[in-house]
Amino acid sequence: MNEVRIIGGMWKRRKLAFPSRPGLRPSPDRTRVTLFNWLAPMIDGARCLDLFAGSGALGFEAASRGATSVTLVEHDPEAVRALRANREKLGATQCEIVRGEALHWLRTLRVPAGNGDALWDVVFLDPPFDGALLDRALGMLVDGSHLAPDARVYIEFRRGSAPDLTGWIIDKSTRAGDSSAHLLRLV
Repeated sequence: MNEVRIIGGMWKRRKLAFPSRPGLRPSPDRTRVTLFNWLAPMIDGARCLDLFAGSGALGFEAASRGATSVTLVEHDPEAVRALRANREKLGATQCEIVRGEALHWLRTLRVPAGNGDALWDVVFLDPPFDGALLDRALGMLVDGSHLAPDARVYIEFRRGSAPDLTGWIIDKSTRAGDSSAHLLRLV
């Protein structure tokens, strides 16, 4: 098992265990520090979605910093077991772990009209770097039906392979190692 530490909030310095799996690479500490500095004014009380949860570093970090609810979606059974174990270890009752293929889960999710509880204030999209998962996820979110007004979407991708950002505005950007990251909002 590998480990990544939570960098802020009530679980600061606590470690999350996660399996070695192809494509599973937690966001570097420096990138997470930058991201959560960006999100500081909005993370407390936020409803968050970590769509390609992997290690859970982004979702558990959001919960540690005061997010009201965090949904972590992951398809790999071993990673899901680790996410559930980390939730239990932390007592993270505000975190829901969903085993499922991220894009299928998002596509089949029904958002009831007028039900603000089904919307997210912050969405984390950090899929494996191989494939078009990020473009497809952004395309599914661009209609705004899953997002609260003024929602932010964090994306991380391999440097030099920027996704299609049609319908999005880049609020913030950073780079670390071979990855780039943006904080987006709808046009």
